[in-house]
Amino acid sequence: MKRIAIITGAAGNLGKAVAKKFIQEGYQVVGTIHNTSTAGDFPKDHFEEVIVDLSDEEKCQKFVDEVVQKYGKIDVAVLTAGGFAVGNIESTKSVDILKQYRLNFETAYNIARPVFIQMNKQNAGRIFLTGSRAGSETSGAKETIAYSLSKSLIFRLAEILNAESKGKNVVTSVIVPSIIDTPENRQSMPKADFSSWVTPAQIADVVFYYCTDEAAVIREPVIKIYKDS
Repeated sequence: MKRIAIITGAAGNLGKAVAKKFIQEGYQVVGTIHNTSTAGDFPKDHFEEVIVDLSDEEKCQKFVDEVVQKYGKIDVAVLTAGGFAVGNIESTKSVDILKQYRLNFETAYNIARPVFIQMNKQNAGRIFLTGSRAGSETSGAKETIAYSLSKSLIFRLAEILNAESKGKNVVTSVIVPSIIDTPENRQSMPKADFSSWVTPAQIADVVFYYCTDEAAVIREPVIKIYKDS
């Protein structure tokens, strides 16, 4: 039976790379988008594109229910949707924190919750949340306060879900990439050392490995993907 993967943010650089990898490995991928279509990038018989407002909890629940109704299960969920913002303590107001919370945490939680419930019913599944170094090492995030605070909750969510699923074959991991090598990041940081960055394809390879039979016994909650220490 074909394995089923949900990927949020499938129109983004990372989402596309993850979708491509899982399709290459024989998965049926259901990708969520906001307004930019990516369907033309993938074979129609292995990829289904769905417009979902990830900030709407009811719509996310409906989306997950429809995936389960159509395919009978969800094997993997890779949640890449989110956004970035800079700002130190002087420039960051509570409204800025709330905006990042909604963009990075709510969009993950609204999908992770119904997917997690389904996977517990199946007694099998892998969820990947997208964290950040700024979220795990907040002492060094003084210039990205709202962003780092929103991402820090991703790690706490993974801990809670893993405690809830203890004894079951359901694992939630947090991907922690360094700066991702994308055209947008290169344009915004033209003087940076690109060789120290990781590509979306490299991240996709790592995520897929954690879904293989060889990695089935690994219960690593935090997956650091960067070249420096």
